[in-house]
Amino acid sequence: MLPDPPPIRSLLFVPANRPDRMQKALASEADGVVFDLESAIPRGAAAEARSCVRQALDGHTPDQPAVFVRVSAVGTADFAPDLEACLHPSLTAVMLPQVVDPGEVAVADAALEGTEIRIMPLVETASAVRLAYELAIASDRVAYMGGATGRHGDLGRSVGFQWTPEGTETLYLRQKVLIDVRSAGVPNPLSGLWGTVDDLDGLTGFAQQTRQLGYEGMMIIHPTHIPIVNQIFSPAPTEIDAWHRLIAAVEEHEAQGIGAFRYEGRLIDHAHLLTARQNLARAKQLKLI
Repeated sequence: MLPDPPPIRSLLFVPANRPDRMQKALASEADGVVFDLESAIPRGAAAEARSCVRQALDGHTPDQPAVFVRVSAVGTADFAPDLEACLHPSLTAVMLPQVVDPGEVAVADAALEGTEIRIMPLVETASAVRLAYELAIASDRVAYMGGATGRHGDLGRSVGFQWTPEGTETLYLRQKVLIDVRSAGVPNPLSGLWGTVDDLDGLTGFAQQTRQLGYEGMMIIHPTHIPIVNQIFSPAPTEIDAWHRLIAAVEEHEAQGIGAFRYEGRLIDHAHLLTARQNLARAKQLKLI
């Protein structure tokens, strides 16, 4: 059995050939960082970037953000050397780009045999949206997954949507993928991205919508996005207090043989107890309790 994956609210992308940025990311308040060997490095810089990733993993400490590495796509010549460079006890997850077939997830799973490393398949094509459930159940290692939303990125090119700040064109895509990965038992659905670095108001609105849909976190592209995303995907102290009070009230009524009752203007029953307990468990994972 694999250990429980660390909870991720904010997952910050960093070019894998920039040791200075990699170290700044590891010193940040992000829950996780992605050292990108696939699309964020210049062509021809792969060997140097792999060396940088290895050095960063060698120096990683448990108090730093979890480390993900986006490797090259399964089936490409760079996949095996990318994976070899990042196989390390400090690696939390391998991020798989351009996944279109569950067999690709199975290939990565087999390559990770004997390790505790997780897998995050990226939803970057129309095929991946359609097969999100199948991708999610292709390996027990899949712990992070969700709908992608990048402006003029791979998914936009594949589907053909025209990006808007409101996100209505990707709303169904994000919802569909979320239902698939939740049904598959993926514990930490992650969505993203908000690609406009300086538009923090837009980021805030998009992150709030993403959290309201049911995602646990977002992929992000800039350190200034970290505090906003972490706050939005964290329960407030007032929410934590409310869950404690609701649990106490339900347990008290159930001890009296009462299953459903009026509580603070609402009808409450055992289902609300289960939800409150689940929310508190997540808050404990985030070390907010």
